[in-house]
Parts: sequence; C-alpha cells; structure tokens
Amino acid sequence: MTNTVEYRALRRISWRIIPFICILYFIAFIDRVNIGFAALTMNKQIGLAPAAYGFGAGIFFLGYFIFEVPSNLVLEKVGARLWIARVMVSWGIISGAMAFVTGPLSFYLLRFLLGAAEAGFFPGIILYLSYWFPARSRASVTALFMAAAPISTAFGSPISAALLKMHGMQGIQGWQWLFILEALPAVIMGVVTFFYMTDRPAQASWLPTDEKGWLVETMDAELAAKAGIASHSPWRGLVDPRVLALSMIYFGTSAGLYTLGIWAPQIIKQLGVSTMTVGLLNMVPPTVSVLAMYLWSRNSDRTGERSWHVVIACLAAAVGLFLAGWSTGLIGVILTLTLVNIGISSAKPPLWSMPTLFLSGPAAAAGIATINSIGNLGGFVGPTMIGVIKQQTGSFAGGLYFVAGLLILSAIVTLLLARQGRQTARDEAGRQSATTAGA
Repeated sequence: MTNTVEYRALRRISWRIIPFICILYFIAFIDRVNIGFAALTMNKQIGLAPAAYGFGAGIFFLGYFIFEVPSNLVLEKVGARLWIARVMVSWGIISGAMAFVTGPLSFYLLRFLLGAAEAGFFPGIILYLSYWFPARSRASVTALFMAAAPISTAFGSPISAALLKMHGMQGIQGWQWLFILEALPAVIMGVVTFFYMTDRPAQASWLPTDEKGWLVETMDAELAAKAGIASHSPWRGLVDPRVLALSMIYFGTSAGLYTLGIWAPQIIKQLGVSTMTVGLLNMVPPTVSVLAMYLWSRNSDRTGERSWHVVIACLAAAVGLFLAGWSTGLIGVILTLTLVNIGISSAKPPLWSMPTLFLSGPAAAAGIATINSIGNLGGFVGPTMIGVIKQQTGSFAGGLYFVAGLLILSAIVTLLLARQGRQTARDEAGRQSATTAGA
C-alpha cells in the first residue's frame, strides 16, 4: 500500500493542503469567538447587558446567512485561491475594527459586517476538499480541518486572556489590544493564500505526473459516477429536501458550538476564578475533543456509516449541556463542558460528508453554502437565547437546556433523513428490478 500511487498522492496532497487550511480555520474561529474573552472587560465598559451581548454575538450569523450562498457560488466560478484570499483580508480588517466599538449599535454593526465578510470561508473549504479528496476519505480529512476550531479555543483562550493583561499600554484597553492583534494574522494569511493555494488537481505543478494523473482520473470518475444521480443545478442545491434537513441538523450543532465559544468563558468566570485561570481551564474541553473527533470520524470512514455517528454525538452533547446546567462546582462544569465539546465536534465531520454524496458542481456549492448558512443561524439563536434567559433568570441553566433541546432535535431529524434515504434506495432498487425483468 505504501508504494502505490494512491497512497503517495493522498499523502502529498494531505501534507500540502490540510495543515494550511487548518491554520486558516484556526484564525477564522479565533476572530469569530474572541468576543467571549473580550466580554470579560468590554461589556461593562461599553454598557452591554447580557441580552445585548448575546444578540450582538449572534448577529454575526445573520450577515453570514445573507451572503453565504452567493459567496460560495462565486468561489465555484473564480476559484478558491482568489476568493478565500479576499474573504480573509476582508474579515481581518473588520475584526480589527471591533477594537473601536463604543456601544451596542456599533457592536451590532461590526459583528454583522464580520459575518458578511467571512461568509463563504467554511463552506468554500468544504467544497475545496471535495475537489481534492475521494469521498471514501473525506470524513477523516474534514475532521482534521475542523479540529482547528477546538484547537483554536484551546490555544486561543490563554492567548486572549494574556492580551487582556495589556490593559492601558499606549492608552489602549486590553480588549482593544485583543481585537487588533488577533486580526492581523487573517490579513497576512489572506495574502499568503493567494500565492500558496492551487484551485484544482489539474493545476498542481507540485504533484508528480503519475500522482496528478491518478488524482485527476479518480476525481473525474467519481464525478462521472454521480452524473446520473447527483444534482448539478444550483437551484436544486438550494431546495433539495435533503439539503434542508441537513441544515436543520447543523442548526443544532452550531447552536451548541457557539454557545461554548461565546459563553463558556463567562460560565467559568462566574465560579470565581481569575481571567488567566479562565483561559487555562477553557483549554481543557476542546483539547480532549480533538482526539475524540478524529477517532470518531475515522470510524465513520472505516464503516461507511454517517447517520448514527451524527445522532450519538448530538445526544452526547445534549446530555453534557443538561448536566452543565445542573453543575455548580468547577470540576463538574469543566467535565460537562468537555462532554459537550466532544459531542459537537464529533458530529460535524460525518455530517459534512453527506452533501457531496448527492450534489456536485454548482449544486454542491449552493447546497453546502445553504446548509452552512441556515445551520449557522443556530449560532445566532443559541447565544442570543442564553443571553436573554440569563438576563431574566440570573442563571445560565435555562439557556443551556434550550440548546440541548436543539441538539436532540438534530438527532431526530438525522434519524428521519436516514430512514427516508433507505426507503428511497429500496424504491430505486425495486424500479431497477422491474426494468430488468421487463427487458
């Protein structure tokens, strides 16, 4: 196996592509959720109540929702290299501008613009991976890419906490330093992306001839195999019932993910620890989840099973949120947040392996963007509801229970989608048998 063209090609493109896109997603996720640490000092200074903070944190996803599908269709047309570079430079500039918010309105505006600027990045990378990796290995590759999210939380937490300590340097607040310094890598890497990325395998001058030939042939054959059954029209990608079902599933996982990213520092802080301790403790859950996510996705690829891998992971995250709502001690909170992290992180790679099984070309671009844009509205609803419920009740528990309910709904929809898929496969087999018998 180690001497085959397939092995050498996949190893080479993995080393070329995966570490680089992980760095990009690492930066993206930090810029999405660094308000979780900025809020520890910013909210009081600019007058943000819990409900206003939750709404402003979540409004990012409204901008994301509006511009997601158009952005991914442009990427399919002009190529990932140019478009991902544009996305990163734009969001880096806006993320840095967050240092200049002065109250709720400017906070809402810049969070909305940040979502609009970043729209297309994540689904664009998912689409990009479908150009380079065969379907049978895509869940594992997606897991490696998505590991950047929990890793960014793990490493970003102490970094963000340390940046808050720069309070007063050059007359600038600590939370302002946080936004400014954490925005710079996005702009720098946006420029690097333009020169480093390769749009398609056929353009890969860094691949040896035999490996390039194998990869192009394999991906063309996969595309041809889907030609009779996969949807290609972008309109089909927008309205396919399976796309809408996957959007609902992703809605719950996004609510859980951004509940953690935006509120976890404050949930830990309320237990009476220092800001730096919050940063160190907030590293633990995502660090553990990285290994669990990779092993779970490898098992999904090995067995070829996707649905139950999503269901079990969603239910585990829901249980973790319920327990987090009951926990009052520091150890209990960290353990339950770890379970939530494991469940949410593990659900996503098998989930993102599903769309390209029945979509290709412009339909895949539109479908993946639709799933991500609608699904990421969970990132608006979850954090917003936690802020509203926290302000009304003085506790995080009710909001955590609400998000747990969304994850249970995700598990139910996954089961219904799998059942419908099995029924469709049986109907198709019956029609083919009837056609064969008639011939």
